[in-house]
Amino acid sequence: MTAAPAGSLLVAHELSKAYGSTPALDGAAFSIHPGEVVAVMGPSGSGKSTLLHCLSGIVLPDAGTVTYRGRDLTGMTDAERSALRRTEFGFVFQFGRLVPELTCVENVALPLRLAGARRKSAERAALEWLERLEVADVAAKRPGEVSGGQGQRVAVARSLVTSPRVIFADEPTGALDSLNGERVMELLSEAARSTGAAVVLVTHEARVAAYSDREVVVRDGRAHDPECAFAHGAGRVA
Repeated sequence: MTAAPAGSLLVAHELSKAYGSTPALDGAAFSIHPGEVVAVMGPSGSGKSTLLHCLSGIVLPDAGTVTYRGRDLTGMTDAERSALRRTEFGFVFQFGRLVPELTCVENVALPLRLAGARRKSAERAALEWLERLEVADVAAKRPGEVSGGQGQRVAVARSLVTSPRVIFADEPTGALDSLNGERVMELLSEAARSTGAAVVLVTHEARVAAYSDREVVVRDGRAHDPECAFAHGAGRVA
C-alpha cells in the first residue's frame, strides 16, 4: 500500500462488506479533502450507500480501514463513533428524516441540544441556518406542515448547525422535483464551501453530481477514485 493522497481528511482503503452471502463492498477505496465536494455515482444497488455508511462509521466494514484525521474509525468504540457523528459529521438523507413532533427550528437545534447546548443558544444558531437556507418562515411549523423542498432545506440546516467537518448526503434530492432539487444542491454546496466542510454526495443523477468538484464512479463492480494513489487503479464495489 502506498501513501494516501496528501492532505486527505477522510480515507478508505480496501473496504469489504457483505450482507449474508451478498457482497456490497469488495476492496473499495475513497478519499476526500477539506472543503471538497465528491459525488459517488452509480446505479441503484451498486454499493454507494454502503460505502457512505462505512465512511461515516454507521456500519463497520468486514475488512479494510477508514481513517478520519489520522484516526481509524474501525478501531473506535460504538460510543466514540456516535460522538463523532454528533459533533464532526453531518447527514442529509433522501427523505430528510426530521422528527415529526418537533418544530423545524427544534429539529435543526436538536444536534446542539444533544451535545449539551442550552435551548435558547441552540435555537438561535438553528434560526441563523434556517435564514441562510431561506426557510426561516417555517421555523415554527412542524415537518408535516411544510413542502418537500422546504423540509429538505431544514434537513440541510440541521446537518450544518454543528459546523461539521464532513457532510454525508445520501440522494439528498431524490424525493424532490428538479427545481427544488437544484435549489437544495445550490444551497448545500454553497454553505459547505463557505464553512470548509467536505461533502460526500451519493447520487445517481448527473445534474446533482454537477455540483461536485469531482466524481467517484461505481461501475461494473469498481469504485474509480483517481485520487487514491494506493488503490492500484480502483477499489472494487459489488
